[in-house]
Amino acid sequence: MKQFLVFIGKIIVVLLLSSFALDFSYSYVYSKSIKRNKIENVINSEAKKYDVIMLGSSRANNHFVPQLFIEKGFKAYNYGMSGARLQESALMLQLMIDKGYNIKNIILEVDLNINTEGYSDGARARFMPFLKSYSTISDYYKNRIPEFNSLYYLPFYRYIQYDSQIGFREMFFSVINKPSASILNEGFYALQGEGKNMQYDLTKYTPKKNKDYELIKKLCQSNNINLIVVSTPMCENVKGINYFKTIKNVYPEVHNYENAVTEDKYFSTCGHMNEAGARIFTAKIIEDFFSAKTN
Repeated sequence: MKQFLVFIGKIIVVLLLSSFALDFSYSYVYSKSIKRNKIENVINSEAKKYDVIMLGSSRANNHFVPQLFIEKGFKAYNYGMSGARLQESALMLQLMIDKGYNIKNIILEVDLNINTEGYSDGARARFMPFLKSYSTISDYYKNRIPEFNSLYYLPFYRYIQYDSQIGFREMFFSVINKPSASILNEGFYALQGEGKNMQYDLTKYTPKKNKDYELIKKLCQSNNINLIVVSTPMCENVKGINYFKTIKNVYPEVHNYENAVTEDKYFSTCGHMNEAGARIFTAKIIEDFFSAKTN
């Protein structure tokens, strides 16, 4: 019996040492990576200066074309992230501020993401390698994640929990410095093709006050950043399109652009424009908010 207990004890020790070693190795790799996603690109790079950046979900990532701003003389980057909620956008902005980014204008996509204070597992996972090394991230998630203590204190647990996003495959790509499409083209990810028989039902959505959006507003105000809040286009066949008008009842500062582009030929899916539609929409944003600065 004693030998058995000693054997079990040795296995536990080996497992613990292996967990600590793996945790350290993965974290070290991610601390040196800048080419796999926008979050690590911000955390692991030097502070930057921008005239305008974009934040939001895929409806920002696929809809704002920084190159059109650059052609007008602005330094711009699209920090929108597919699947991200306002919770992740707020943390991204906080990290930029902590890193010393100089940002004049932020275009924030607020539309379908304003109906919930939820989170994105995929976007949240990208912050996890830095949970222990950045107090901004740990402080932000301490009271937001029920299993925070397990993620923070158990070695390698966060990499197991979010294996599909930050597991071995992603770590290996970081080791070999393989660039991800998410950071190319100044962060803009262009969709191609024209959707068929597109439709969308917005009747299940209800805009409401959102603490993450309130945090973004507060951060912009305290750091002298001009915040431009917009909704982005939808295809023609949308049920409950009045949803966008009700957003303004909650937050009057939101500029509604749901009808700025409507023809189906400019959409890849009902909620996401293709590159042609994105260029038309971005040109409209520049005309409405930045034309005086280009003259």
